[in-house]
Amino acid sequence: MKAGTEPDRAEPDGAARPPLLREILLVAGLFLVYKLGRQLATGHTEAAFRNAHTVWDLERVLRLPGEGAVQSALLHGDTLVHTANVYYATVHFPATAAFLVWLYLRRPAHYVWARRVLAALTAAALALHLAFPLAPPRMLTATGLVDTARVYGPSVYGPPQTDTLSNQFAAMPSLHFGWALMLAIGLIVATRSRLRWLWLLHPLLTLLVIVGTANHYWLDALVAAALLGLALALVHAPRRTATTTDRGAADLAPAEDGALVGAGR
Repeated sequence: MKAGTEPDRAEPDGAARPPLLREILLVAGLFLVYKLGRQLATGHTEAAFRNAHTVWDLERVLRLPGEGAVQSALLHGDTLVHTANVYYATVHFPATAAFLVWLYLRRPAHYVWARRVLAALTAAALALHLAFPLAPPRMLTATGLVDTARVYGPSVYGPPQTDTLSNQFAAMPSLHFGWALMLAIGLIVATRSRLRWLWLLHPLLTLLVIVGTANHYWLDALVAAALLGLALALVHAPRRTATTTDRGAADLAPAEDGALVGAGR
């Protein structure tokens, strides 16, 4: 059944939808605090490159697969690597926003849970960005990796010395991966379709993109997953009360919800 005609499921304890204006202001405020916080971490160039060499060497000690293997696969065709750059630049925020909007409209209690988890994850990430500035692998000559966004486009970053809109030394943890993983977990928890597990393809694809474009190390994603696990342990998901219509109703699946699927294109 399509999301537009699907019977509503009962939320736990008759959960009410939070006031829309308050939520818009809250989410916007959290985003602005995060952006301003990232700016506080800029300028630590020496420490960022020193930490980058440490992370790169640690990955080799841990025998993690080389990031270059993923990038080599992308570099087989200009179209493929360009598509990966577009995915990195355009999917992150719209997909997360669409996820929160859908939960707000259809699963209010799960929306509050997801918003709290994302806020906790982002706050922890900001603290780590401040404590451990890290240059991405595309900046580290020792990796032998190509800055695919600069070479093939499009790029969301300018030269680090003049880029005042973002902190390019905030590679760890990867919020691209952390938010994508939360999106998948949130939809798996909040829905009941047998196809809902396919949402895990989103964080998997995101992982391949962030590593293949040399924007993140494997460890950036692993740390993001660990922080998300901690946030999920502290912020418990709500229980939904089953209803008669709930037993036979099909739910949101990746191929059935135009808003969420469209956000990932």
